[in-house]
Amino acid sequence: MSKEHSENDGHNHEHGGIFGEKTELYFAVLSGIFFFTGIFLEFATDLPEKWALYSYVVTYFFGGYFTTLEAIGKIRKGEFEIDFLMIVAAAGAAYIGSWEEGALLLFLFSIGHAMEKYAMNKAKKSIEALGNLSPKMALVKNGEKVEEILVEELQINDIILIRPNTKIAADGVIIKGFSSINQASITGESMPVDKFAISDATKLPEFNEIDKLNVVFTGTINGDSALEVKVLKLSKDSTISRLVKMVSEVETQKSPTQLLTKKFEKWFVPVVIILVVSLCFAYLVIDETSVESIYRAISVLVAASPCALAISTPSAVLSGISRAAKGGVLIKGGRPLEDLGSLTTIAFDKTGTLTEGKPKLTNAIPLNGFDKNEFLGLVLDVESLSNHPLAKAIAKDIKSQYKLETKNQALNIKAIQGKGIGATYKGKNVFIGNAKLMIDENITIDKEISSQMEDLLNSGHTAMLVALNEKIIGLLSVMDTPRESAKNTLKRLKEMGIKKMIMLTGDHQNVGDSIAKQIGLTEAKGNLLPEDKVRAIQELKEKYGKIAMVGDGVNDAPAMANSTVGIAMGAAGSDVALETADVALMSDKIGNLPFVIGLSRKSKSIIKQNLWISLGIVAVLIPSTLIGWASIGMAVAIHEGSTLIVVLNALRLLKYKE
Repeated sequence: MSKEHSENDGHNHEHGGIFGEKTELYFAVLSGIFFFTGIFLEFATDLPEKWALYSYVVTYFFGGYFTTLEAIGKIRKGEFEIDFLMIVAAAGAAYIGSWEEGALLLFLFSIGHAMEKYAMNKAKKSIEALGNLSPKMALVKNGEKVEEILVEELQINDIILIRPNTKIAADGVIIKGFSSINQASITGESMPVDKFAISDATKLPEFNEIDKLNVVFTGTINGDSALEVKVLKLSKDSTISRLVKMVSEVETQKSPTQLLTKKFEKWFVPVVIILVVSLCFAYLVIDETSVESIYRAISVLVAASPCALAISTPSAVLSGISRAAKGGVLIKGGRPLEDLGSLTTIAFDKTGTLTEGKPKLTNAIPLNGFDKNEFLGLVLDVESLSNHPLAKAIAKDIKSQYKLETKNQALNIKAIQGKGIGATYKGKNVFIGNAKLMIDENITIDKEISSQMEDLLNSGHTAMLVALNEKIIGLLSVMDTPRESAKNTLKRLKEMGIKKMIMLTGDHQNVGDSIAKQIGLTEAKGNLLPEDKVRAIQELKEKYGKIAMVGDGVNDAPAMANSTVGIAMGAAGSDVALETADVALMSDKIGNLPFVIGLSRKSKSIIKQNLWISLGIVAVLIPSTLIGWASIGMAVAIHEGSTLIVVLNALRLLKYKE
């Protein structure tokens, strides 16, 4: 448990001692040995009572040692929590001569919390496992010489050699080689991803702007081929280091339920202390001895200790966050974990979230009897000369879709701002662009072609006309196509009870409507600037209460900040996405969204179950001890049993599957 978490539940378990980190567990076992020895000496032998008493006193020492240390630490801060209540109860039992019941209390309390620590460590280990992913050594290449050094000694721009089937030692860009990389540790992707060398390693953009297919991350596993990687991040700044640090810190960000239970404990503990002190003097009002009154008061004190309540939410939050991290999702604390499980409305950015973020050639239609292959060859030759993103996309897709190659028959390319391009092809003038370009060049567009173009524009395509020697010879269209997984993901979200799924995009409304129709969105809002997206999020929040915003964490940061839960996709390697989002999907696969929402709902359900269990036990035990139905021993056994039940219930989240 983190320091903060330990302070929250009143039990800092990170104790050292003569037996190292297991000292607390050994002390709990020793307290049990001496307790049962005392019971044996008292009831099964004829030895003087003092021998059993000595054994109980030793039980007090071993069972109460760590509890006393923590109680003193809390009292110094002016806090009176569960440890303090247990010590008072044990001291009270000793005062009235019930040494065996006080010894039982401290034995069960100490063994219960040692076991609780063991159970909670199972959740913590999945966080620590992330930290162990990074290799300790790296092979640095200097000319022809290869030297093995500590990963911490790597410098920016060092060239490291990654041998087949070994862990990658640093975040960087591949400059030589091709391989399949297992990225499950970072992104949660089950299948290896093919990665290859960047075409130009001399002029590199920012790390998070490099194509992910050229980038590798620390701790991921190389496939069957050797790679050379240029180091772009130091060990302490690597994605895995930041991920481990953030996952370790997220426990400290409290969920609404944690804050509520904390408030409850704040007034509940003083009320219990007042009640217990009052019960000590019950013999003045009712017909019983002072010893009986004190015994009842101690029993109530044990019964009312909200130990299970204190651990119920943190254990579920920690388990949920750990499970998410294992699946390639970073959830920053209990608040987004709980909020995500209760919302029914999600807003999405379009480009790169619901769509591939890259324009694709959707239509290449020759017109006026022009030969298709000749038409495609002309377009390929002309567009290959342009650096415009749409031109590059058209040239690339003609090559891949129609298996054609450039013949270098186009010359004199010129960009015509906002309209298209012009060139010469086999000595003839060629124009590729919008209707305005054709009108400016005195090229006639007949009604049939105009109607075809209008249909494509209304369907969300970007349409272009192709003219050769002042005659329209064809029509092209490109579109940012939906991700393959988007439709199925949205369908699963709908089945999970997400009622409203809205796209917020800066693109034309027609484009938004077309994509929305293809993948099954409820609504699309187009022509939005970043500030318009913020306004849209605020309006949706007013209308539906809670809302999540899914984007890439960079240009969507303002909208994310204004949503109930901001979810960044493809956060691996992106510092901005990791910092701005409440939830970060490390891979750019939208298919992880149902997993994280399902996990959040399961976490919320388990938190509710734990609260009912812990409050229910207290509600039954307090009256039972008040009227004398339950002894101190029974109260302690039930009390510690309920604590273990809520922890084990929370640990079920570690096995969560969608």
